[in-house]
Amino acid sequence: MRKIIVGAFVSLDGIMQAPGGPHEDPVGGFKYGGWAFPYFDEAMGQAVDEMFAKPFDLLLGRKTYDIFAAHWPYAGAGDSIGTLFDRITKYVATRNPAPKLEWQNSQTLGSDVLAALGELKGEEGPDLLTQGSTDFLQTHFRNDLVDEMYISYFPVILGKGKKLFGEDATPMALKLVSSRVSGTGVTVNKYTRGGPVATGSFEFDQPSEAELERRRKLT
Repeated sequence: MRKIIVGAFVSLDGIMQAPGGPHEDPVGGFKYGGWAFPYFDEAMGQAVDEMFAKPFDLLLGRKTYDIFAAHWPYAGAGDSIGTLFDRITKYVATRNPAPKLEWQNSQTLGSDVLAALGELKGEEGPDLLTQGSTDFLQTHFRNDLVDEMYISYFPVILGKGKKLFGEDATPMALKLVSSRVSGTGVTVNKYTRGGPVATGSFEFDQPSEAELERRRKLT
């Protein structure tokens, strides 16, 4: 069985749009492209290397695929990430029935993305790592497909933009496996699935009359 692992750079208010540069994804008038760059230091580089340390293939939405395909093949032979991304398989979610995927080792997930993801997860092989791909990620969260997440929270508020989680993500608890803080204040976290959401209550055993009245007003 292959795991689906989400890798994401996220602002404190949950936005992950265009962390790498101003021309990456200005859709919707997004003004802060490149917001992650000022926070990158040696610790962040090590965190990225860690995420890429085990064998994986990439799961990409079409927009992120296009961004990557216009960058990484041109990074040069000395760039370790570019060399790695060239070599591995890139699985692409696209609504285009006949897409041109010219980057080597790229293939479409086809018209039934859910079926393709289920088939890939059931195979033997390297894990499946997402990068970017906010729209495609909602399919994963909505259908309870994610096994692990590497989420780096940056100390910045962006206000508007594409978010990591939509409103229809499958509720679940998570287990924090590791966490550390970079020298620039980025919190680098690894999560695995932690079962269903648990709830409890801080309410009095015997609610006050004011509380009972408050509840009546809610209904």
